[in-house]
Amino acid sequence: MPPDTLYRIALTCIPNIGPVQAKILLQVMEPTEIFRAKRWELEKIDGIGTIRANSIRQFNDFGIVESEIRFIEKYGIKPLFISDEDYPRRLLNCYDSPTLLYFRGDANLNASRTVSIIGTRNHTEYGKQLTEKLVTDLSELNVQIISGLAFGIDALAHKWALKQKLSTIGVLAHGLDQVYPSQHRGLAKDMIKQGGGLLTEFKSGIKPDKHNFPTRNRVVAGMCDATIVIETGVSGGSLITAELANGYNRDVFAFPGRIIDNKSGGCNELIRGNKAILLTDTEQLAQLLGWQSKDQKKPEPQKRMFLQLTENEQMILALLEEGKSLNIDEINLRSGLSSSAVAAAVLSLEMQNVIKLLPGKMFVSSL
Repeated sequence: MPPDTLYRIALTCIPNIGPVQAKILLQVMEPTEIFRAKRWELEKIDGIGTIRANSIRQFNDFGIVESEIRFIEKYGIKPLFISDEDYPRRLLNCYDSPTLLYFRGDANLNASRTVSIIGTRNHTEYGKQLTEKLVTDLSELNVQIISGLAFGIDALAHKWALKQKLSTIGVLAHGLDQVYPSQHRGLAKDMIKQGGGLLTEFKSGIKPDKHNFPTRNRVVAGMCDATIVIETGVSGGSLITAELANGYNRDVFAFPGRIIDNKSGGCNELIRGNKAILLTDTEQLAQLLGWQSKDQKKPEPQKRMFLQLTENEQMILALLEEGKSLNIDEINLRSGLSSSAVAAAVLSLEMQNVIKLLPGKMFVSSL
């Protein structure tokens, strides 16, 4: 673990300091420096002020933090700080992205294609069929499946992903010392065993209290290219996740249902209110997300031979060919080029179909 892990975790424990305030602090100081700063130094930071500065200076619960470090070491849990390479990059585009995440598993949290599949806890046979068909089709596109490990559609999505040999990640509303609901302990173990995992921003000992679920849902919405609502009522919790995804400028899809079916009322309302795209099949999803469908041919290797790229374009393409998706800020940082030079090179690469823009404003190589 990084030597400042103690202070990274402690930053998430300070009263009155949430993810937004933590981001503000981290733009000015390293985690260790935050706890060593003078009160006046903290007070003068925009967005912090006297009350939050006092909360930082008065924090002394390092015993809890040390206990958490022993817990994550014992169970092989990875603490992912917001500046870490393995932190889910799609979340960085969310204003309230978690300062620290705890992950148990081996999944790539920055997979090139990932969707969240959500829905009611009390699904119908129609919802079950839609989920199984969707996940089966997504397996041909090698899409990572994210959900909340809840009863109903969530569990179906996870289970069917396992059957299709897909990586699947459960985002939890509690600490990793438990699994909720307890009936899904076996499912959670299988997800970890098969290369997926469990992800949460909550420390061990935090229970699945009601107010934690909307907090959890923002991670489900933020770490995916798109959110797909299978089946939900007009007051279902899935609507919260859909609203969050819209707020993060992510694509939201919903399967329509009969107007007399209460379990489809929420989906129909999302579509009617232009808050979700009406989804009918996976080909439509792949096309709208810019993914290569199973019927499309991959670019031929000879394509590279006919490219005439500038030095700047070659540099940016090389960054993207490392197998990672990057947003424009990361390209600016890693390339060392000016913002205007990066913008011009990226536009040229897009026009030549060498790179493409994904949901969440992430760029990847098309070669």
